[in-house]
Amino acid sequence: MANVKASVSAEEWQMRKDLAACYNLVAHYGWDDLIFTHISARVPGPEHHFLINPYGLMFDEVSASSLVKVDLQGNKVMDSEYDINPAGFTIHSAVHEAREDALCVIHLHTREGVAVSALEDGLQPLSQQSLFPLSGLSYHDYEGVALNPEEKVRLVADLGQTQFMILRNHGLLTCAGNVADAFLNMFILQRACEIQLLAQSTGQPLIQVPQTIVDGIQQAAQQVTRNAGGQLAWPGLLRRLDRINAPYAK
Repeated sequence: MANVKASVSAEEWQMRKDLAACYNLVAHYGWDDLIFTHISARVPGPEHHFLINPYGLMFDEVSASSLVKVDLQGNKVMDSEYDINPAGFTIHSAVHEAREDALCVIHLHTREGVAVSALEDGLQPLSQQSLFPLSGLSYHDYEGVALNPEEKVRLVADLGQTQFMILRNHGLLTCAGNVADAFLNMFILQRACEIQLLAQSTGQPLIQVPQTIVDGIQQAAQQVTRNAGGQLAWPGLLRRLDRINAPYAK
């Protein structure tokens, strides 16, 4: 493999490391779906270029150097021995094109996320974790495997300005202005789904959090994270990857 680090800017290399770390973390937490689903990030700079995983590598194999750089149409703009999954990039390109603030987009098919996406009432305010996505959660109805470009319009309309989305009968999606925030969003959304299914599995009556508390959760979230968002936990997550010799920085 060519020396990618020497061929790109320092800013792009940092984005590559962060995105590869996100892939490695998804694998570490058991949220991956073999080689399917994707995480993408916009390359810093004026060009609308993006990084996405090489199709065929497991998430715990993804490194900064192996990420593929493409344009909004999914065409490679830098030499790479790898290809990408065109169906996977359909969803990501739609969000990136519509949302300048969505520099990182995570889409996963976790068991718990897909299960909640199939529930008529979707995510419910049953835990503290659920309140953060519920303060700005959108839904998109299933239209089949994401190969139809016309679906992009409907998907971005459903997403609006939210950072959390449940794709019905499909999975979860989060976006943010950096990789750390997008990962934290996904961690919270995934955990909320896990807790909901555990609570529902008891068959006991459930207590929902009042809507007034849901409405005020964003101010509390800023206090908890000291306005740092995902950046507060990100260094610790990278240290966790270093302890297991994850390849993200290669």
